[in-house]
Amino acid sequence: MLSVILDNLAEGIGPDEILASYPSLSTEDIHAAIAYAAELTREQIVAIPEGVSG
Repeated sequence: MLSVILDNLAEGIGPDEILASYPSLSTEDIHAAIAYAAELTREQIVAIPEGVSG
């Protein structure tokens, strides 16, 4: 359902319309989907130990 929520938001469909189309969802579900997507895209710095080459 995560991709459905994000796809709808990306198309410009508002949360109220998403909730009307998917009555099993709540406002909290939409907020959680956005928060999860933000976490997945967060940049992370990974330290490479000295002497390791790529």
